[in-house]
Amino acid sequence: MSWLERTTLLVQDEGLERLKKANVLVVGLGGVGSYAAEFIARAGVQKMTLVDGDFFDETNKNRQLAALDSTIGQSKAKVLAARLQDINKDIQVKVLEEFLSPERAYEIVTKEFDYVLDCIDSITPKVNLIVAARRKKVKIISSMGAGGKLDATKVKVKDISQTKNCTMARVLRKRLKERKVNKGVKAVYSEEMQISESVQMTDGTNFKKSYYGTISYMPAAFGLQAAAYVLNFLLKDKK
Repeated sequence: MSWLERTTLLVQDEGLERLKKANVLVVGLGGVGSYAAEFIARAGVQKMTLVDGDFFDETNKNRQLAALDSTIGQSKAKVLAARLQDINKDIQVKVLEEFLSPERAYEIVTKEFDYVLDCIDSITPKVNLIVAARRKKVKIISSMGAGGKLDATKVKVKDISQTKNCTMARVLRKRLKERKVNKGVKAVYSEEMQISESVQMTDGTNFKKSYYGTISYMPAAFGLQAAAYVLNFLLKDKK
């Protein structure tokens, strides 16, 4: 009996073959990216590239899939890759342990990928990744801010031009407009107003100036919506 028996029952042999042949890039393996990557792997996708230069710390345990006492100090990309290979021994996972610089965004995004998931939580690398994907005509879905929010029913997927009530989306739209990208990028976002009291400023390391408090399930809800959108796209008849 195949571990994908129930998936096959739902999407049929043809659908499963599409998933198996797909090649997906996930950039950013925190709360959103870790769940998105696992959902994609559990659906049967057999070729993935994971990008993240970070290591697990104690504060990740409230929201990141592979953050455990036993993984503190370990590479997020390596830990997640091993987890995906423990789910599916046939999966091919390429690991890139790095934070995405502007130059690398253009190098990493190529036509070999059927879809790119932008799960980065810093604006500048997000802009570079999205622009690279648009310039190279590679499909991309981008996660907006999951922090400062509590209502999972307000999470939506729309064109980035239609997003609202999200600080990250507002800043990102402005930065993308400067790069001549006004639409054509799918975004996962929440229409709930952010709880402003939950914001914390930082020293600006890794392009990150601030962050919001986050509840356990909200990044997972964003990752679920991103993965679901990508998987449904891959299942479509592209003929």
